Amino acid sequence: MQLSAFDWMIIAGYFAIALGIGLYFKKRAGSSFVEYFASGRSLPWWIAGTSMVATTFAADTPLWVSGKVAAYGLAGNWLWWSFAFGGMLTVFVFAKLWRRAEVLTDVELIELRYDGPLARFLRGFRAIYVAVIMNSIIIGWVTTAMCAVLKQTVLYDALGGEENHLDFWLVAILLGGTGVYSVMSGMWGVAVADIVQFVLAMIGCTIFAIIAVDHVGGTDALREKVTTNFGSDDAFRFIPDFNVEDPWMPVGVFVALVLSQWWASWYPGAEPGGGGYIVQRMASCKNEAHAVKATLFFQIVHYCIRPWPWILVAFAALAMHPEIREWAVATENPGGNPEHSYPMLIRELAPSGLRGLMLVTFAAAFMSTVSTQMNLGASYLVNDVYKRFMKPEADDKQLVRVSRMASALVLLLGGAVSYYMVVGDKKIDDAWQLLLALGAGVGAVFILRWFWWRINVWSELTAMIGSIGFYALVTNLDATKDLPTEYRSLMVACSTLVLWLAATFLTKPERQEHLVAFYQKVRPDGPGWGPVAADAGDVQRDGDLGRGLLCAVLGTGVVWLTLPAIGALIFGDYVDGFGLLTGAAACGFGLLKLASKQLRTA
Repeated sequence: MQLSAFDWMIIAGYFAIALGIGLYFKKRAGSSFVEYFASGRSLPWWIAGTSMVATTFAADTPLWVSGKVAAYGLAGNWLWWSFAFGGMLTVFVFAKLWRRAEVLTDVELIELRYDGPLARFLRGFRAIYVAVIMNSIIIGWVTTAMCAVLKQTVLYDALGGEENHLDFWLVAILLGGTGVYSVMSGMWGVAVADIVQFVLAMIGCTIFAIIAVDHVGGTDALREKVTTNFGSDDAFRFIPDFNVEDPWMPVGVFVALVLSQWWASWYPGAEPGGGGYIVQRMASCKNEAHAVKATLFFQIVHYCIRPWPWILVAFAALAMHPEIREWAVATENPGGNPEHSYPMLIRELAPSGLRGLMLVTFAAAFMSTVSTQMNLGASYLVNDVYKRFMKPEADDKQLVRVSRMASALVLLLGGAVSYYMVVGDKKIDDAWQLLLALGAGVGAVFILRWFWWRINVWSELTAMIGSIGFYALVTNLDATKDLPTEYRSLMVACSTLVLWLAATFLTKPERQEHLVAFYQKVRPDGPGWGPVAADAGDVQRDGDLGRGLLCAVLGTGVVWLTLPAIGALIFGDYVDGFGLLTGAAACGFGLLKLASKQLRTA
């Protein structure tokens, strides 16, 4: 794919903006430790929320969605839509609690909630585990996706079938550029750059989706051709068909997915109870109300608005190339990777100008994720390892200097894992499944630690160890290794739940004084703090846990009704579309009435 002078101007303009943002916020980021990692706790909700969305819009997401649509149709997206309820719980139950905790990272909560040497160990261990292992995997898989984009576009003719890994070395330069502005500007630079990156990415994806559908002949022709190439009209089903002889997702798997995924697994951007960069953005907000509105904005845009341009391009690829369906369903030697269908269409359809914009779209999506993971990973290493255990007396100047060094270290580690994944030709879905597996089973304790005084540090430690152990067991036992991933994840989650509950009751609770201090600071609702509340004095709790749960249900209703409504309107099913939108509006009206207090700016 050849790039015109206009394409190169668009690309150069984007990188100039990114560098300019880094330089602009360099001085502010260097003024204090809290400024560097949490924007001085002064982000407005719309910046924080957009930054969350931009981070989850990585170079891998359009590719992963394309692969799932090719294999399973529209309903394949339930593998991530199922997290919606957990996300809404974060909005209406946990966001205010995280903001009250005033932590810089989610692992800092460990010592706020638990006490003693084991709590200190767990905080340090989990900080290193997430910063080094989890972060590196995430950077690795988005790098793999960006390499695939380059391989299928600008390098398609240049490589000539040679495996010289030129794609990786070009992306390595992009990693370096991301590192420059991220290291300089801290969270302010990351968050503001995320806004620019998200706007560019959405514009590019939307324009390209329109062009792709038009090339096929419009939505009617698209539907007809996809139905033919897919083998049935099931490609457009929002809910999987459970009545066919051999369904790709049996009803039991679907139910397990919807009922368990949101609490059973830890996953970046969808952590039960909140975590990772979501907590970092909430901690950076001006106040509780801004934290709530930021996470609500993220959930709506993440699930309702962003997916359809990707889905339409995935359908267009299926309509134009029947072989993509063959690749997706092949059990061995597929002949091609269905995840590459998205950049393949860019190569085939994008005119001059749009080629540059689409490369900027993927570069922006890639850089927003990498910059966040750099800043987040460094925050763990500095706040929860260096400052906590190595040099507690360090001043802001020292901490900022070490933070910049830690950001560079996280980038280097991520680059090393990226090289392994690219050279090893690893699929994006492989990394997705690995992260889900590593986090399976820990979700319940991350939720309940806020609402039940009896949970202790042994509960959380046992959940971490148990989830990894049970995952290794169910993936290697002959009786379970061939079961669907969702079944195995549920088995891991349930087994881990039993294990950590046993550990909870077999070990001593946390010191009463420590629990009282946590309760007074965070003010969690619910009946699970009775023995602690009695010693905590006059603590003014919100008393709206039930209201928050109902808001989460209504918010999930908004998401799960809006998603098919948009699809129905796109394909001309106006009766169904407006009917579903009416239901979504009713849920939204009820939600706004119930959540008006939380959403009111303080």
